[in-house]
Amino acid sequence: MTLYAGLDISVRSVAICIVDHDGSIRLERSVPSEVQDIVRCFTEFGEAIGKIGFEAGVLSQHLTYGLRAAGYEVVCMEARQVHAALSAMRNKTDRNDAKGIAQILRTGWFSLVHIKSMQSHYVRALLATRKAILNKCIDLENEVRGLLKVFGIKLRPRLYHGAFDGEVRAAIEHDTMLVQTLSTLLDARLVLLKTFRELDGRVKRMARQDQVCMRLMTAPGVGPITALTFKAAVDDPARFTSSRTVAAHFGLTPRRFQSGESDNPGRISRAGDAEVRSALFTAANSMMTRSIRSSSLKDWGMRLAKTKGRRRAVVAVARKLAVILHRMWAQETTFRTREPEVTA
Repeated sequence: MTLYAGLDISVRSVAICIVDHDGSIRLERSVPSEVQDIVRCFTEFGEAIGKIGFEAGVLSQHLTYGLRAAGYEVVCMEARQVHAALSAMRNKTDRNDAKGIAQILRTGWFSLVHIKSMQSHYVRALLATRKAILNKCIDLENEVRGLLKVFGIKLRPRLYHGAFDGEVRAAIEHDTMLVQTLSTLLDARLVLLKTFRELDGRVKRMARQDQVCMRLMTAPGVGPITALTFKAAVDDPARFTSSRTVAAHFGLTPRRFQSGESDNPGRISRAGDAEVRSALFTAANSMMTRSIRSSSLKDWGMRLAKTKGRRRAVVAVARKLAVILHRMWAQETTFRTREPEVTA
């Protein structure tokens, strides 16, 4: 008899519910959200667990690898579908959620979530750290700009990060009070800028040492950040049976509501990883505005911009770029600027 264990995971605790193939509850318990505590609970239960299921969350990676190492079959379910199923329950509690997840696991009405490799999570952590430091530098620069405007000092609208400190100090050197007030803020920004440059160099070196990233960067507009972000998010190109689904996975395809005589296509769904979507949009915009390389993709985007507008054209190019990058990775090919001519 197959037993199914549903886990409702929070940061501090995990609600466990074990049901049999008929849906009868065999065990309900709450334990700390650590792998050893969950394994101890199953061991004390004394019967073999067929499947363990939980919805995707912040601890999914940690618990999946830990429970699989302990010899259990683990299923990570899409959170949106689980939430829709559990919303039919009258009372929202961790115990009821664990019971509902166990029943969903038993019936098989769920979609599997891909658990990324640890290497992909390391890359994502590095990219997130780099972006966080950059945002703090920008926040401090904007703070300094706002403080200086009160005293009639207006900095240039476009000022590179490296030149910002020198221009501000030159503008306030004749005002002793401003020097005493802003010098510590500028010193803190310099420390953050040095850290950002170190992280940025580390990201670029990682991209240059990765064969997949080097292949992806043959596409115009795609740099180290976009290549690493896309590679870490996809993780395994084989998990997509069709390259066309990659754009939909990252929320770059239009929503659609069709019922009876109504059929209303909407804006892009914006589902999935927002960082990947932002990176692809930036790469597409760079291809259309900065890149001097001509390609069939760029020409198509420029024609589309004349009829649909620039913003829609950039989104459309980003959608096609996601498909092309996945195909390049899967087939181990570089970017072709022109489609090969077909002769009769």
